[in-house]
Amino acid sequence: MKRLGLHEIRREFLEYFRENGHIVAPSFSLVPKDDPSLLLIGAGMAPLKKFFTGEKTPPGKRMTTCQKCLRTGDIDNVGQTDRHATFFEMLGNFSFGDYFKREAINWAWTFLRENLEIPEEDLWVTVFEDDHEAAKIWEEEIGLAKEKIVPLGKEDNFWELEVGPSGPCSEIYVDRGEEFGCGDPDCKPGCECDRFIEVWNLVFTQFDKDKEGNYHPLSHPNIDTGMGLERIATVLQGTDNIFEIDALQEVLHKVEDLSNYKYKTDKKLDASVRVITDHIRAITFLIGDGVIPSNEGRGYVLRRLLRRAASHGRKLGLDQPFLAEIAKVVMDSWSVNYEELTSHRTMILEVISKEEEKFHETLETGMVLLEDQVADLKAKNEKVLSGERAFKLYDTYGFPVDLTNEILKDYGMTVDFDGFQSQMQAQKERARSARDDSNMGWEASEEELQLDFQTEFSGYEKMEDSSKLLALVYQGHEVQSLEEGQEGYVIVERTPFYPEGGGQIADTGKISWPEGRAEVLDTQKTKNGTIYSRVKVSQGSLEVGSQLDLEVDKDRRKAIMRNHSVTHLLHGALREVLGQHVQQSGSEVRDDWMRFDFSHYKPMTAEEVKAVEDRVNEMILANIPVSKELLAYNDAKKQGAIGLFEGKYGEKVRVVTMGDFSKELCGGTHVEATGDIGSFKILSEAGIAAGVRRIESTTGLNVLKLLRDYEASHKALAAKLKTNEQNLLDRVDQVLQQQKELRKEVEDFKKQLASSDLDSSLSQVKEVNGISYITAILENVDGENLRNLAEETRDRHAPVVVVLASVMEDKVLFASAVTKELTKQVQAGKLIGKVAKIAGGGGGGRPDFAQAGGKDPSKVQEAIDAVEQFLAE
Repeated sequence: MKRLGLHEIRREFLEYFRENGHIVAPSFSLVPKDDPSLLLIGAGMAPLKKFFTGEKTPPGKRMTTCQKCLRTGDIDNVGQTDRHATFFEMLGNFSFGDYFKREAINWAWTFLRENLEIPEEDLWVTVFEDDHEAAKIWEEEIGLAKEKIVPLGKEDNFWELEVGPSGPCSEIYVDRGEEFGCGDPDCKPGCECDRFIEVWNLVFTQFDKDKEGNYHPLSHPNIDTGMGLERIATVLQGTDNIFEIDALQEVLHKVEDLSNYKYKTDKKLDASVRVITDHIRAITFLIGDGVIPSNEGRGYVLRRLLRRAASHGRKLGLDQPFLAEIAKVVMDSWSVNYEELTSHRTMILEVISKEEEKFHETLETGMVLLEDQVADLKAKNEKVLSGERAFKLYDTYGFPVDLTNEILKDYGMTVDFDGFQSQMQAQKERARSARDDSNMGWEASEEELQLDFQTEFSGYEKMEDSSKLLALVYQGHEVQSLEEGQEGYVIVERTPFYPEGGGQIADTGKISWPEGRAEVLDTQKTKNGTIYSRVKVSQGSLEVGSQLDLEVDKDRRKAIMRNHSVTHLLHGALREVLGQHVQQSGSEVRDDWMRFDFSHYKPMTAEEVKAVEDRVNEMILANIPVSKELLAYNDAKKQGAIGLFEGKYGEKVRVVTMGDFSKELCGGTHVEATGDIGSFKILSEAGIAAGVRRIESTTGLNVLKLLRDYEASHKALAAKLKTNEQNLLDRVDQVLQQQKELRKEVEDFKKQLASSDLDSSLSQVKEVNGISYITAILENVDGENLRNLAEETRDRHAPVVVVLASVMEDKVLFASAVTKELTKQVQAGKLIGKVAKIAGGGGGGRPDFAQAGGKDPSKVQEAIDAVEQFLAE
């Protein structure tokens, strides 16, 4: 058996199938593309599904990959066992209607026997019990002994979905020896013991299963194989588990080094080492593929893994952030095959460090609170933490419930998960109620009014329209008319007024009829789709059944459209400059301004802000046509359209496209071409939540107004500084330099003034017990200058003890300087401490110099007078 390292096995596998006519494709991202059914890629064939179903054309009929995969279904077992992992790599070769069983079996056998040099006597296979074709190939063409070909039933050796492609499997096993077995002389693959380890699964996709459960032969059957890289490495390297293979040992040793814990010393701590070793790979690869921590979806998976690893670090004594250091080992090792670990290295380390630092703060508070809960449970002789208490730890202090449960396990306790979920659901209901503004503006609820009208929005095509007035609401009641001066709500058959939604504010404008007119102040949409506008009648009487002319405020709408369209360009530019992990988190689009919230793990630099602003303006100047089309949701996703909150969409969606730069699902109103936006200016960039940033910006004439405001400010500033705008910066530098020089002059003057005050107070040097001393009280001399004066006076009159006080508003500063030859008799630090205490303060220092402060200026004279007494003592 050839002993190969993990990275060597991967290289050997891919090269082998390249030589056999396969296209070697790089691993697809862990984030599925155009597949909303998957949260993360968890199998080698998952990114290739559409090649198998025929929805997409593969780059070639033969492909081979080493696919990074992540599964969290068994996360609680990771660390507890030797074999469970979240992240793994899956080697695979695939045929899309090209070769079939004979080639797949022969290539697999040859690779294992010749390339990996696994002895024939160690190899066994299983086949589906009705797949006589595969069994015959193994026996007659490969020459495998019949007793080593084990037929198994559908549950073990048949791959299928509820509907669609399916087929039998043939699995290849390695016999690890009797010492791993159960002792049964008839032990063979299919037994639950650890003797036989499956290394390669060959799936022969030859049927199309219909809704009735019937299997129809495919005219072009496919091959899908999978071999776990870590698993085959354990076989070749003769290890008992994946944590002992070469590449993972490097990671594990780094955990040992950082924690000063030797693996295999304590079973509980060994589990923590394994958790960190496994999770850090998953964490590193997730961030490398653009996932950043959040409280939902993929971001939550990442956050959970990172927090779980960090908490296990604490069990090993790692009470400071450490995961980034271990991630460096992962990147250094796995970058041989995954370039993204090199190109995204800085981002990966920064995201890990920031998230772990934040979690450590959470842990400090949460652990104290959880320990209190544990003590309370012990006192009551209880074993289950209530869902309400667990939810409070989560909701108020950010302590994850799975971490709470994991810590409780150490005490033989658990969490009431049903109660926790009940609390979570109640919170969601409260949040939904709080943000449900679909009824905004009605004085009574829809149920009370029982209004349900089919209204059509015509505002995509036009800003003026005529329509029949269907209903009026005044003070919560349906009425037949609105009189001059009254405010109410109108519902028409067809309206050009855009109802607030999707981050875009509502249209305003006017409606008119032969006898009157009204101002449209707002437009909204009810839960059932009825569009209504809030109006104020300015002339005449508005009556149900009237034919109305409706006109949107065009200038305002166009400004809104400019700001909305630029959010799409901004989204694209941010993804280009910062990375594909950027996702829109929300927006608000107004006529004079817009905000755009997005996921990113750190503040943008000035250079990044400029690059994004420049890129958006480039797209504006390119004057790219903006197309809007209604597509089936699945078709839109196939085309790569980006959309938020996927659960909200129906069968048909509106797709807004700006060339190759942007394609998004959006129900808002937009310009006809990017040139209509005119110009774009970022006003600010700031963080609003963990991992969420916000950009505020403006477009079109608002940019011109902003520039004119800047220009006016520059002119006013130049006039105040008596210079022209071209020399403004030079003039500011001059003023700052003058200010600096004047400040120095003032300080020098203060010193001179202080010296003058001091000189006048030194008409004679006082003496007590043969010790000369000088005291003085000054006004508004800061600490530094007081020190200088004390030392200067000491040096001028040596040998002497000097004690000075300076009164500054509501406080007192003291300084004492003692000639070194006197320090055996008088120490400045002790003396100043006694003096300052009288003024309500304290301080100290060296024997030859000390400073102190006092809180009571009224006591300063008493304090200075006491110097003589202290010296006398």
